[in-house]
Amino acid sequence: MLVASLIHDDFEDLEFWYPAMRLQEAGHTIHVLGERAGVTWHGKYGVPAESTHSFEDASPDAYDLLLVPGGWAPDKLRRYASVLDLVRAFDRQGKIIGQICHAGWVLASAGILRGRTVTSTPGIRDDLTNAGATWVDKPVVVDRNLVSSRRPPDLPAYGAALVQAIDRRER
Repeated sequence: MLVASLIHDDFEDLEFWYPAMRLQEAGHTIHVLGERAGVTWHGKYGVPAESTHSFEDASPDAYDLLLVPGGWAPDKLRRYASVLDLVRAFDRQGKIIGQICHAGWVLASAGILRGRTVTSTPGIRDDLTNAGATWVDKPVVVDRNLVSSRRPPDLPAYGAALVQAIDRRER
């Protein structure tokens, strides 16, 4: 499978790297989508990552799964119409969208949470419920094509849920 992972400065380092590495270990290819290709972005703790493609050039039809890491990057990512269009297209096509921590902001801004059950860091619970979601305090929640998680300590459960979601699609 081909996976798109969104990136901007101040991403949560573990929430970006752990799912990407977990999916690479499972044999999937990761493309890192940023404002521009070839830019080095820095996580909250300084770990760098380079974008391989731009939001504008990314076609949702080319990808099977979208990862939205947390940190402060989601507050920046949700300001790009191309990011919101990408999220909406993934959701319309029923493709897997993984979001963790503050990443729920991007899904809320894309308007895809009404009637969905999700989790996130408790700090954005009100934002997600105001966007129409039912928020629950669990390490990971799967609602149709959405796989959501709370924060770094939940990464093992999140990684496992992403792999299971892919396995269900491949059958």
